[in-house]
Amino acid sequence: MSKLKLAVYWTAACGGCDVAILDINERILQVDEAAEIVFWPLAADPKYDDVKNMPDDAIDVCLLHGAIRNSENEEMARVLRQKSKVMIAFGSCSAFGGIPGLANFFDKKEIFERVYRESESTAGKAGVYPSPAVIVPEGELTIPEFYDTVLTLDQVVEVDYYVPGCPPAVDTIWTALEAIITGELPLRGTVIAGVKTLCDECSRKKEEKKITEIKRPMEVEIDPERCLLEQGIVCCGPATRGGCGARCTSANMPCRGCYGPTDHSIDQGAKLVSAIASIIDSKDPEEIKKITHLLSDPAGTFYRFSLPGSMLRRKRKEDVS
Repeated sequence: MSKLKLAVYWTAACGGCDVAILDINERILQVDEAAEIVFWPLAADPKYDDVKNMPDDAIDVCLLHGAIRNSENEEMARVLRQKSKVMIAFGSCSAFGGIPGLANFFDKKEIFERVYRESESTAGKAGVYPSPAVIVPEGELTIPEFYDTVLTLDQVVEVDYYVPGCPPAVDTIWTALEAIITGELPLRGTVIAGVKTLCDECSRKKEEKKITEIKRPMEVEIDPERCLLEQGIVCCGPATRGGCGARCTSANMPCRGCYGPTDHSIDQGAKLVSAIASIIDSKDPEEIKKITHLLSDPAGTFYRFSLPGSMLRRKRKEDVS
C-alpha cells in the first residue's frame, strides 16, 4: 500500500504550528509509517518549483498554517490548493487570521509609516519604503507585494477542514493526523476540535456572581478554583471553542481565545462583549463606562485571533466617493 503524500507549509505565521506538529513526540513515527512528507520547508529543502511541477492532486493532504499577508502567501496557497486533494487550515492564523490579522486595525499606509518612519529603532534613511520591484545594474529585483488587508485561508482558496489553536494542542493535532492516516475524516467543513465552548470543559466553579471592576492577571492573586470572569479577569472562554483541554485556565491564566468561535457564534468579539456586559454589576451608564474603561485594549482582546474572519474584518476605510 502506497503512503499518503503529505505537505506542510506556512504563510504569515510565527512557525509555532510547525513546532507543535513535532510535539506529538513518538507518534511522529506513526505518521512516518503512513505518510511521505513531500513538502515541508521547515524539515527539508524543497523549492517552490518542485511543488509547481507536481501533477494536480499529487498531494493527499496539505496542512497550511498562517494568514494571507502578501502576494507570495496567496500564490503558494493557490498552488498548494491546486496540488492537494484535501486542504486543512491548520492553526488560528489560517483559520481565523490570528495574531497577524490584528494588523487589520490599520491600513498599509499606517503600518509603513510606523515601521519605516516613526518607530524608535528607525535609523538611516527614514521613510524609505519597500517596493515590490526595483531596477538595479544586474536587472530587476522583486519582493512579495504587501497587502492592505490580512485574509484568512478560506478567503483565498477552498478549505476542507479547520484545526484551530495558537498553536493547536497536541491532542487536537493527533486527532486530525489520525483521521488523515485512517481515512476517517469528518464531513467537509468540520472544525476538528470541540463543539461546545471552553467554559463547558473548564473545571472552575461558577457562582453567577457579578463584577464591579476589571483587573489584569498580574494585578490580583487569582483564586485557582473560581471562574476567572467572576474574579474580574477577562477570560475569552464564553466565546471560544473548546477542545484544547482548558490548558490556560488550568494553569491559572485566562483563555486567550485562540480556538476561535464555536459554530453557534457568528462573531467571537461580539460574543465576548455580550458575555462581559452580562456580568457587570451596575445599571448606571457612568459607572458602567468607568468599569469598562479598566479593560486594556478591548479590540485587541476581543478579536485577538479572529479579526479577519469576523463580521468586522478590518478597520473601516473612509468613504472617498
